[in-house]
Formats: sequence, structure tokens, C-alpha cells
Amino acid sequence: MSSSKPSRKTRDQATRETRVAADTFAAALGRLVRQGRARRGMTRRQLAQDSDTSERYLAQIEAGQGNPSVIVLKSIAEALDVPIIDLLPRPKGRAAALNRILDLVGRMPANELPAIADLIESRAAKNLAGDRAQRIALVGLRGAGKSTLGRRLADELGCPFIELNRVIEEAYGARIGDLIEMAGLATFRRYEHACLERVIAEHAAAVIATAGGIVSSPETYALLLQRAHTVWIKARPEEHMRRVMEQGDFRPMAKNRQAMGDLVAILDARRADYARALAELDTSNDPVDESAVKLCAIVRRQLDGAAR
Repeated sequence: MSSSKPSRKTRDQATRETRVAADTFAAALGRLVRQGRARRGMTRRQLAQDSDTSERYLAQIEAGQGNPSVIVLKSIAEALDVPIIDLLPRPKGRAAALNRILDLVGRMPANELPAIADLIESRAAKNLAGDRAQRIALVGLRGAGKSTLGRRLADELGCPFIELNRVIEEAYGARIGDLIEMAGLATFRRYEHACLERVIAEHAAAVIATAGGIVSSPETYALLLQRAHTVWIKARPEEHMRRVMEQGDFRPMAKNRQAMGDLVAILDARRADYARALAELDTSNDPVDESAVKLCAIVRRQLDGAAR
């Protein structure tokens, strides 16, 4: 008569599979925390302080070697200003409707895919174009040239140049660094969203320079994409670092010996979001005058296309 108990070999295999699944989950969770921190331009020390977590323990979590409690994960999510569910790996990772779309597209012949892409793109453009008026928004990491080129572009177009961070400072009554230190990143993001809404309401035509981290707030970035013609001003990491050093302000990389590594991680984490802009301009190695001419040409094409 055979025993109904699992064999030792089966139990050992199940144990190994459970351990592998747990390790995989922990690694994925750590990756989400690490990416969330990079997208916001925060050092590990800053996140540890804001979440009241030890830097050593946070390093273990990010490496997939920690097992954070729900309370710890909640503190980290609040410090990153994201829903806690955003830090939890999801088995499917996509909404049901999107999965259905991808399944249907996957069945189509390859030669029909470009037409489907054009249809989706034209539908999206039709929904968004009417709301953008003549607002131009420049996105990208600090040091790419948003402020310098934005002022040149505004002069060329004959419209106001607006640095969103300056609007936030006026609304709050203190500098951005003080705002974040005293009230926290979540409060800053709320001011950022409210001030962007105000700028949009008050200006049908303007050049808006945004902070590099605006992409870390999905609602605010979606509003920007919907209500302005967006251009990603980009440069190689070395160019970003050189320009930031020339400005004498490292802000998110303050007192960090691995500043270049952090900058590259931030850029990699935000690249897909920046790429959602309607156009992009690489300013690496180009003189300011040349970059300004290129940006003006890009923007005029956007405005002409919207008018048609």
C-alpha cells in the first residue's frame, strides 16, 4: 500500500521552488524600490532618512536580500510619494484591457502592424492636440539646457518663459530645497501639480521649463503631455554632469561620492517617461546658438502640425 505522504525528494523540490519564488519576489521588489528612488533623483541616504529606515536595511531591500514588513514598505512608499502597490511586483503587470489589445495585435500579420500603429497614434493625437494651444513644455534632466534654451525660444515666439519651480517657490513662499526639507517630497509634488494647472489656465501660449523629476508624478506628467507640446531636452550623462558642476549645485547628488553613477541611474529610470514627449533634442556638444535654432525649428513644426 503506497503512502499518501510526499516523498522527501518532492518535499525538497517544493521547498526549493518556494525559496526560488520568494527570492525572485524579493529581487523584483528591491528593483522597484531602487527604480522608484532613481526616478525621483533620491540617494539611498535620502530615502532612508525620509522613510525612517536604516540605510543598511534599505540597501538589503534594494539588493533583494531584505524582507520588509508592510509598515516599512508603507514608509518607503510614502517617502517616494507612490501608492504602496507600485512597490509590489505584479504577476501580470498589465491591465486586462491592455492585455486584450496586445493579444489581438499579436495575431495580426506583420505587414498590417504599421497601419494599426498609425491608427492608434492618430487617435491619441486627435484626443490631445486640441488641448495644447501654443504651450511648449521642456522636459529632461537638469543640465540639459531647458532654462537657457527655453528663454531663447520664448523670445523667438514672443511669449512668456515660465520656470515651473519658480512658480512653486512663489506659491509656497520658500525655495524648493526648503520646501522639500520642511514639508516633504509629497507636498512638493502637490504644489507642482497645482502650479502647473494654474500656469495652463493662465497661459494659452508659453514656454514652460519643468523640473527633471516631474515624470515621477504620473498625474502631473500626464497633464503636461495633454496640455502642452512637449520636447525632451537631452544630453549625454557626462554633459549633464559637467553643466551641473559649472552651475555649482549637485542637489540630488549632494555629498554623494557616486554622483555619476546616480545620474546615469536616474536617466535610465526616467528615459522611457521622457521619451513620451512629442519630440526630442540632443544638445550634446552643440553650441547654445545651434541648439536654440534646432529647438525653434522643432517647435514650429509642432505648432504648424497642430494648426493643420
